Amino acid sequence: MYRTLLFSLGSGLLLCTARAKSPAGSAHFVNVDDIRTHYTDYGKGDVALVFVHGWNCDETVWRKQAQALAQKVRVITIDLPGHGQSAKPEIAYTMDLHAKAIDAVLQDARVRAAVLVGHSNGTPVVRQFYRHYPGKVRGLVIVDGALRPFGDAAFMEKFIAPLRGRDYEETTRRFVSGMTAPMKDAAAREKARGMMLSATQHVAVSEMEGLLDPALWQEDKIDVPVLMILAKQPAWTPEYEQFARSLIPKLDYRMWTGVSHFIMLDKPNEFNRAVREFVKKNKLSS
Repeated sequence: MYRTLLFSLGSGLLLCTARAKSPAGSAHFVNVDDIRTHYTDYGKGDVALVFVHGWNCDETVWRKQAQALAQKVRVITIDLPGHGQSAKPEIAYTMDLHAKAIDAVLQDARVRAAVLVGHSNGTPVVRQFYRHYPGKVRGLVIVDGALRPFGDAAFMEKFIAPLRGRDYEETTRRFVSGMTAPMKDAAAREKARGMMLSATQHVAVSEMEGLLDPALWQEDKIDVPVLMILAKQPAWTPEYEQFARSLIPKLDYRMWTGVSHFIMLDKPNEFNRAVREFVKKNKLSS
C-alpha cells in the first residue's frame, strides 16, 4: 500500500511515495507443559492469522508474510516446541503437543479466533488443532501439506530410520538439499537450508515419528473455509484433489507451477494476495 504525499517547496512541488507502515512484531514466551514456547505478535485484535511452520523449520519461514499481512489483520508467528527460539527438551514432539502450544499462544495473546496457516508438516498440526478446538478456528490455509500419509507405516519407517543414526547430519543435508534445490532465489534457498539443518536430531526424529499416529489421518470433515495452495508435483493427483474436496466442502484448491515446497518464499506477493483475498471473501477477519 502506498500513500502519496505532496510537499510544497518554495515555488515547486515534490511528489514522494512512502510505504504504509506495518506493525512491528513483539516477541513473547508462554509455557506449555513447562516448555518455554516463543511467538511473535504483530498488530492488535482478537482475531488473528496464525502461521505454523513445518518440519525442521521455525517462524522465520514466514518472514515475507508477517509484516506484509499485518497491515490488514493481526498476525502471529509461532516457534513450535523444539524449534527456533522455543525450548528443546528431550520429549515426544507430537502433533497434539503442538496443537496445545498453539492454544496456549492464543490464550496468552488474548486471541478469540484464528485463521491457521500451516506449511508442510504444519498441516497435520493445524488440523489437529481444529479437531481439539473447533470453536477457535475460522478457517485454514494449507501450504503444500498433506491430508493423508504418503505411504503406510512401513514406508514411513524406511524414511525415518536413517534419521536415527550417526549420519543424521549428512542424511538431513541430502534431504534438505533436494527439497530446496528448486528455489530460484539463492539467498532464500541458503536461508531455508540453514534453518532446517540447525534443527536438533531428537526433535527431527520425534516429530517424524509423531506422524505415524493413525489418529492424525482420520477422514473427518473440515467444515470451515480452507484455502489449499500446492506446488505442482506427482503426489498431488486429480484423485487427491477429489479426496480433499470430499473432506472439505468449502475448499479453494489451487495448484501452482514454477514454485518449490516453500511456495510462500518463492512467490510471496502472489501468496500474500491469495491469503488476503481468501480472508476477505470469507469474512474471516472480523
